[in-house]
Amino acid sequence: MIRTVPAAPRHVLLVEDDPGDVFLVRELLAEVDPELGVTVAESVAEVVERGLLGRCDCVLLDLNLPGSDGLDGLRTILRTEGAPAVCVLTGLDDEHLGNAAVAAGAQDYLVKGKVDGQVLIRAVRYAVERRRAEASLLRLREEQLAAAESARLERGLLPSPLLAGSPVRARSFYRAGRTRSLIGGDFFDAVLGPTGTVHAIVGDVCGHGPDEAALGALLRVAWRALVLAGVDEPQVLPKLQQLLVSERHDRSLFTTVCTVAFRSEVDPADGRLTTEMLVRLAGHPPPVSLIPAPRPAVPPVGLPLGLDVDAAWEPASFDLGAEWALLLHTDGLIEGRGPVSGEPLWEEGLLEILEQERATDLEHLPAKLVERVQELNGGPLSDDVAILLLSSDTGPQDAPQASAVPAGGAVT
Repeated sequence: MIRTVPAAPRHVLLVEDDPGDVFLVRELLAEVDPELGVTVAESVAEVVERGLLGRCDCVLLDLNLPGSDGLDGLRTILRTEGAPAVCVLTGLDDEHLGNAAVAAGAQDYLVKGKVDGQVLIRAVRYAVERRRAEASLLRLREEQLAAAESARLERGLLPSPLLAGSPVRARSFYRAGRTRSLIGGDFFDAVLGPTGTVHAIVGDVCGHGPDEAALGALLRVAWRALVLAGVDEPQVLPKLQQLLVSERHDRSLFTTVCTVAFRSEVDPADGRLTTEMLVRLAGHPPPVSLIPAPRPAVPPVGLPLGLDVDAAWEPASFDLGAEWALLLHTDGLIEGRGPVSGEPLWEEGLLEILEQERATDLEHLPAKLVERVQELNGGPLSDDVAILLLSSDTGPQDAPQASAVPAGGAVT
């Protein structure tokens, strides 16, 4: 078994008010490691005032100092953010006090007059190594907690659509931005309402971080509850805004939202199934109809939720025909670099990519889109990306090639 030798510390802070002890400790350290830097302070107050803790690997601390009572000086040092390793060095041959010092956070306890240079430098080296190990364990624990929190938020933001028994299929995609370990406030959902209408939503809480993600999860769950409770479709966004205003932690927070409602009916004249779609936009990118060719379905664009308590969101109705596919997304998909130097991708660039990917089956299209967008961006996107792709339930390999929408522009 190979033993790892602790890395040599480069600088030690000696907190000692006795000149004789200062001289002795300096000599003992220099005898073993002449390159080791030593800074001396006569009190813990001086250490704090001069900001010396950030310049050393280890503190050799006398417990019997002016202005400090027992372990108070040790606790003051350990409470400092990023505190280094601490070895208590005292003339008090008191095992009980030494144990108390270690229990309080010191890495070791040494008695003056009972250590030579080798013992002292070994204690310092191992104290530094143990402190580094503690810091690594703490970082690991923080990462585990962050991952657990992210998983909880993800379950709230990115649910499984409730579409069993409906003629609509859903595929979803989510990827967190590169700058955060936690997901942000992007969310989506799709459910079959009690009257047979399929409802879907994609939203984005402005800002990034766990607070925004938690708010996004709350809005998503509230939206699902409103739909399943049978609240009339025109009342859903106003009630969602009421919840946002009452629950947001910052009055400047707002949320962009796109909602769609699908109603499928059989035409009594020819027996064909047709689908009508109702779209409302609250400051959000419009959905894109993929059949027969990528075209935006653009209703009137209202204000994001949270900006005006009297805001209204006018709907627009579109006839999707019998076979259709619709892409809903958050703005993270279109705000990266596009093919034109210095310009974001925007909706126009996304439509070009969708046109090029018309042969890609719907199951793989969301992931393929993100791959293409990241290639243009030159790396991972800085913002979160949420995609919800909905379609008529025509089969597992339903590429967007059928003709159901006039080729002149937006869905009509």
